[in-house]
Amino acid sequence: MSEKIFVEACHGRDVSHTPIWLNRQAGRYMPEYHALKGKTKSLDFFTNPEMSAQATLDAQRILGVDAAIMFADLLPILVPMGLNLDYKEGVGPVFENPVRTPADIESLRMLDAREGTPYIAQTVTNILHDLPKDIALIGFAGAPFTLASYAVEGKGSRNYVHVKKLMYQAPDAWHALMSKLTDSLASYLQLQIDAGVDAIQIFDTWVGSLSVADFRRFALPHTKALIDKLRGQVPIIYFGTGNGHLLEALNEAAPDVVALDWRTPITSTWNGLGCTAVQGNMDPIVLCADRATVSAQAGAILDEVGNRPGHIFNLGHGIIPETPVDNVKHLVEFVQTQSAR
Repeated sequence: MSEKIFVEACHGRDVSHTPIWLNRQAGRYMPEYHALKGKTKSLDFFTNPEMSAQATLDAQRILGVDAAIMFADLLPILVPMGLNLDYKEGVGPVFENPVRTPADIESLRMLDAREGTPYIAQTVTNILHDLPKDIALIGFAGAPFTLASYAVEGKGSRNYVHVKKLMYQAPDAWHALMSKLTDSLASYLQLQIDAGVDAIQIFDTWVGSLSVADFRRFALPHTKALIDKLRGQVPIIYFGTGNGHLLEALNEAAPDVVALDWRTPITSTWNGLGCTAVQGNMDPIVLCADRATVSAQAGAILDEVGNRPGHIFNLGHGIIPETPVDNVKHLVEFVQTQSAR
């Protein structure tokens, strides 16, 4: 048994209250985040162990959540593989040399995470030095499909034209890319586990663009391979958005916790999947309303779940920059108080 109720909930055990943490709980809605980042370039910020640890710890301390999530970004793992990443104002992350051909995929470098991303282990060490002992630390990474999509598109996309052209026209090349990413991600996440994280979350934010058939053919085998490489060490959470139609297929990969976005009904989906633990799933925009609305929406989720063991309260996506910090604090306190056993 762990003293960390978040970890206990991941295993489906009964706990003193429903644990709560929030996607993007360290971010631009917090003044402390802006004070810490200052004029530091985004890539330098994400890969600085001292600053990343401070952002992680600040968010947990300010909000009082039951788990901290390592502050980082999905994409810097691609830099040691040979992609040139920049974060452009008003645009977001951009790769100036996207991966579009079999030759591009062949040229991607493969490095052990201890060599390619050593700052990640130091970030975890720094966080654990000051994190309260009863608070869990979650490590994370992008899923193979979402990372491949960024690498191929080169930036955010609505239609995923380059991604789907590569998948459909050159499936062997696509699977070669996904295999390389899966191996790199396994090394990256294993480094976090070895450094001491209590759980990991795999983010698949672009996977909802796929049909069930395409998900089964082009993404699921690699997602399952990644989970299988890490299974049995710490709880593994899988989180996608717009992917309610894929969850039955995704369940074949058997993550320990399935995280649901706000469009997916929580109890009927939980019952249908038969999984041990579920995370979710309030619409993050509710936090931009008044506190009475926040309480009502959170209360409805808690009432629906009914203190069922294995529920971890979270948002169905990340906190947006316009969110009032006091509303987030209110949500955390409300969930912890209202769900007390």
